Amino acid sequence: MVENSEFLAFADRADTPDVALGQLAALKTRYPDATHHCWAYQIGPLYRFSDDGEPGGTAGAPILRAIQGQGLDHVMVVVVRFYGGVKLGTGGLVRAYGGTAAECLRTAGRFEVRPRVALSVTVGFEHLGALYHVLGEYDLQRGEEGYTAGGVTLDVGVYPEDVEGFTAALRDATRGGAVVGEGFDRPAGLP
Repeated sequence: MVENSEFLAFADRADTPDVALGQLAALKTRYPDATHHCWAYQIGPLYRFSDDGEPGGTAGAPILRAIQGQGLDHVMVVVVRFYGGVKLGTGGLVRAYGGTAAECLRTAGRFEVRPRVALSVTVGFEHLGALYHVLGEYDLQRGEEGYTAGGVTLDVGVYPEDVEGFTAALRDATRGGAVVGEGFDRPAGLP
């Protein structure tokens, strides 16, 4: 509460502007009686913000500065205001919106998302144990596994800095019997 006005902040991951604006629409539906739904998003090089009827530069820009000040990306923040009858002035609005957004982001759970390289690994059944052993030594994402008469094909997501080591370890463990291709398309000529 700031001078009888209630400010509610919501932050969520947004990987595209459409996702961010969808979150805004959901909050407008959830809080239709709110006086303002001010927001900002940062998605890579893309950013946008809105004061939603508050004086220019007093709501959306401070919310965006709160996002950027904490070094966050792929995030949408919406601050919902229920007007309490007391005008806050431009400085008061900047502090209220920016402070509410910053506190929301400070207390929100965070996680780092790092890109991975998509690989398709194919081994014969005789090398299945070696494949699973190497998989256990790397921090990777396992995807779809397919079986053929000759062996197994497995999609994996590997951090870029681990691709060379993973590929070498797999080829060593299978004595050259593993075939690794980029992407989730099967390597040419394989089952």
